Amino acid sequence: MLLWVFRSIFLIVIVAVLFVNLTSPSIAIGEDGKPSEPSRQANFNAIVCSSLGMALFVFLLDVLTPKNKLSALAGVFLGLLVGVFISWALSPLVDMIMDTYKIEVTPYAVKAIKWMMGICVCYLTISIVMRTKDDVRFVVPYVEFAKQTKGARPLVLDTSAIVDGRIADLCQSRLFDAPLFVPRFVLNELQLIADSADKLKRNRGRRGLDILNKMQTNPNIDVQIDDTTVPEVEDVKGVDQKLMMFTKGCNGRLVTTDYNLSKVAQVRGVDVVNINDLASSLKVVVLPGEAMEVKIIKPGEEAEQGIGYLDDGTMIVVEGARNKIGREVVISVTSSLQTSAGKMIFGKFESFVQDTDTHDRRTYSRKPAEAGAVNSQRNRK
Repeated sequence: MLLWVFRSIFLIVIVAVLFVNLTSPSIAIGEDGKPSEPSRQANFNAIVCSSLGMALFVFLLDVLTPKNKLSALAGVFLGLLVGVFISWALSPLVDMIMDTYKIEVTPYAVKAIKWMMGICVCYLTISIVMRTKDDVRFVVPYVEFAKQTKGARPLVLDTSAIVDGRIADLCQSRLFDAPLFVPRFVLNELQLIADSADKLKRNRGRRGLDILNKMQTNPNIDVQIDDTTVPEVEDVKGVDQKLMMFTKGCNGRLVTTDYNLSKVAQVRGVDVVNINDLASSLKVVVLPGEAMEVKIIKPGEEAEQGIGYLDDGTMIVVEGARNKIGREVVISVTSSLQTSAGKMIFGKFESFVQDTDTHDRRTYSRKPAEAGAVNSQRNRK
């Protein structure tokens, strides 16, 4: 957006300077100091042709080259300084061309041509600096443009980190005192998952949207939905590639639970916070012997094994539940495994959830009768 504003200003300046020079009475004054029609026509043609030619050339050169923005005021000043120096160095070249080819124009027309050349050169140098921030360090030694961020580096959330949900608890505990960025393309991907025809994916997507809404309403968590359109990010295909480009652009850290994405991001030089690695470091595991309720979704790889999932996507392997697909069961945890790729819980079948509920209701219904019998015995005594 900033670059197109600068281009619009350039076109307005070109048209204004051209109009002022063409409507000036000095355009008709010849070399003898007297106004004449041939001098006016020659000066008019020279100014129009040279101005429009240079302006069109540098504008097309700028638009057709790759667009990489550098929104730094220092870049504009450096480009302007270099442009003025180059314009001053090229001014004698205009006089030499006029003398060599015997072009009959007045000094006023030559001056106007030099002005147009200076404007075009300054525009071109500023545009080059704005689009080639990484190469400026080679042009000016020990000078490098870098984006300055205030406070802590932001955390960029991907879809897996939002669906996982543990990032909300970590931020609530003030472990991460940094703003959370959710790019627009991540939110779109989350919406697509929530609208999926697969029930499992649809539940994960809706869970992610609920967690994101929960974090936004929490005053202790700073969540920002970033709608900025960056050409470098938009030109890249794939959400993972866009995430890495966006994280590098905002000088942030990528938060994810995707093992492969974290490895690729590390190769690309992007700082990654893997929630699974953090959980493994904190030794957050399920203790053996704990009871859990889970719905068996599909059979496991081994005989008599059934597979279920928690709301955050954690896979649970249940022994003796292969023939209980589609039912909710109560399991006893035997062990758990935490890796960078995720967490797995192993358990064995204990009972069905419906049977447990019925057993609890029967136990509660017998308590009043037993209590009444005890009271009557006390009264007899």
